[in-house]
Amino acid sequence: MKSPTGSHTGTGNWLMQRATAVLLALAIPVLLVYFLAALPLDFSGWQGLFAPLWSRVLLLLSAIALAMHAWVGMHDIFMDYIHPVAMRLAMTLAVVVVLASSVVWLAAVLFGASIGSGT
Repeated sequence: MKSPTGSHTGTGNWLMQRATAVLLALAIPVLLVYFLAALPLDFSGWQGLFAPLWSRVLLLLSAIALAMHAWVGMHDIFMDYIHPVAMRLAMTLAVVVVLASSVVWLAAVLFGASIGSGT
């Protein structure tokens, strides 16, 4: 009889880890070349760097992919090496809060000014 949770529960995590790795491998070189080509030295230069919508979207999608990649990796590490359930739950919750709040903060920084100004 099969387990009620199903077999191959790690397959989804494995696919997520690989998919986010591919996304990061594609996006990071593009962003790096874009940043190094512009090389802003002052605040207005940084504002101009993130003025195009595509750069903000690509950066946010990269951050989401990085957070998901980190989440799967940390979750696997916690499941393998942290045996007390309460400690594993606390550490998992801390990672989720840090990763989610980081992505939300980046989204607010990238898109907050344009929402508030009506542009």
